[in-house]
Amino acid sequence: MRTTSDQILLLLKSKGPAQTKAIAEAMGVTRQAARLQMEKLQSEGLVEHVVERMGVGRPRRSWSLSALGNERFPNTHAQLTVELLEAVRSEFGEAGLDRLVARREQATEVGYRKALASADTLEQRLERLAGVRAAEGYMAEWSRTPDGAYLLIENHCPICAAASACQGFCRSELALFRAMLAPARVERAEHILAGARRCAYLVTPWTSSPSNT
Repeated sequence: MRTTSDQILLLLKSKGPAQTKAIAEAMGVTRQAARLQMEKLQSEGLVEHVVERMGVGRPRRSWSLSALGNERFPNTHAQLTVELLEAVRSEFGEAGLDRLVARREQATEVGYRKALASADTLEQRLERLAGVRAAEGYMAEWSRTPDGAYLLIENHCPICAAASACQGFCRSELALFRAMLAPARVERAEHILAGARRCAYLVTPWTSSPSNT
């Protein structure tokens, strides 16, 4: 069972920065209790805050995970993975590394197609794909945007160290999403490796309007 501290860290990881009031509401505790909990986490180096001024009234603290707090959501076998990638690059060059990524992509696609086989609509496919990615540790979810498009969001990257060492993993991920959600258009909107808090993909449904013909 997760402790209150773990629940707060998970909240900040999955939803991003939040003020004390929002944290209290999400945890079902008083604002005072939430403030004390956040100060405890800050003393442990797990969270940090900035002061936001929003019109008239007292400035509010906006809390987010610190670098140490983010380490509570580790990359899977990060050091070993990076070492293996560097060994492949050293032995077989970039072409060999590209073949390794391509083989992983092909194997992953087979599994994803099985998971999405009975999904008929784009929303059903998004639901299945997010579920598969969540099970793999990506803390994935999806939502609909006001203009009728969708966002596929990954709040954590369990292979971030590997992706940092080999950008092919990120290219492969985008290619997989495009294959699974075709003919919808899929574009990366946020990228952890570019400094964003999360990776997010804008999924635009295909239409048969004149501009698409």
